[in-house]
Amino acid sequence: MTERKIPEVKGKLRHSIDVPQAAYKASGIIVNGRRIKTLVFTTDVAILRNINADAAIAVYPFTPQPAITHALMTAAEMPVFCGVGGGTTRGPRVVELAVDAEFQGAMGVVVNAPTPNETIIAMCERIDIPVVITIVREDDETVRGRLDAGASILNVSGAARTPYIVEKIRKSFPDVPIIATGGPTDESIEQTIAAGANAVTYTPPTTGELFKLMMQKYRAGD
Repeated sequence: MTERKIPEVKGKLRHSIDVPQAAYKASGIIVNGRRIKTLVFTTDVAILRNINADAAIAVYPFTPQPAITHALMTAAEMPVFCGVGGGTTRGPRVVELAVDAEFQGAMGVVVNAPTPNETIIAMCERIDIPVVITIVREDDETVRGRLDAGASILNVSGAARTPYIVEKIRKSFPDVPIIATGGPTDESIEQTIAAGANAVTYTPPTTGELFKLMMQKYRAGD
């Protein structure tokens, strides 16, 4: 059967950032009936409104705050996985931030690699949305402990070692849902998917970088 062309409709004023096509080769993860293949890694509300990713993973290097969660949830047109700490921010505060994120409509919450398993257990007792734990090493016992504590999805973030970590985890845990950083090129994204990632995180250009390109066109008279 000949593959049908997918119709595309765009406005005249609004333009968006497109996630690399290679990312759509991922199998996806079905979360509460919605299939997620691509996630944009950003907390920039302007980018959240102008990118075609399936979901957002909103993790930032500051103490998580409900006001930030509210801003992200208000701006995003796609589901959001909200960061709630687990590194510098620990203990009961993480649990309360997770509860708040669920009440504000987050699809899931993301906790950092240092998060104790006890905190994951406490979160899972309070919320009914997935807990995503960030993984930076391929140690089987660490991963098993996370899953036993109740983590639903692994978020592998190992820089250049990401495909290797994903492959190692996939061999030991063939059915676990894995999100992983895809890297900057189609080749690195495909490598991560081939290693066993179900969904890929994409880091878009910053608004500053996008503005630079726009200003270059303006100066050139385009």
